[in-house]
Amino acid sequence: VQLQASGGGLVQSGGSLRLSCAASGRAFGTYHMGWFRQAPGKERELAAAISWSSGTTYYADSVKGRFTISRDNAKNTVYLQMSSMLPEDTAVYYCAANRRWTWVSCTTLCDYWGQGTQVTVSS
Repeated sequence: VQLQASGGGLVQSGGSLRLSCAASGRAFGTYHMGWFRQAPGKERELAAAISWSSGTTYYADSVKGRFTISRDNAKNTVYLQMSSMLPEDTAVYYCAANRRWTWVSCTTLCDYWGQGTQVTVSS
């Protein structure tokens, strides 16, 4: 599975962006998907995750109520809708795919990573 993230850009505080992560390969529907982010000087953190069936989602407290993760298995794509954005949302956003519903040590243990897409929120 190859992952291609897109949709990043510059947005004003309070604005919205939608990130997309397109996957190649037929097995996309069998992977749980996560969106991570890494701000300058900080560790990569899990922002949101969604199970293969969309039956389970997870949100970090910092994005809960503002971000929505979704997926379309027919299109091999996972989305991250970001609203009411804050300057602290500024980061490089990465998508990851994992066969297991665990995101601990994902940098080394997750199955696949996409390249990052820069999101910058101006105040």
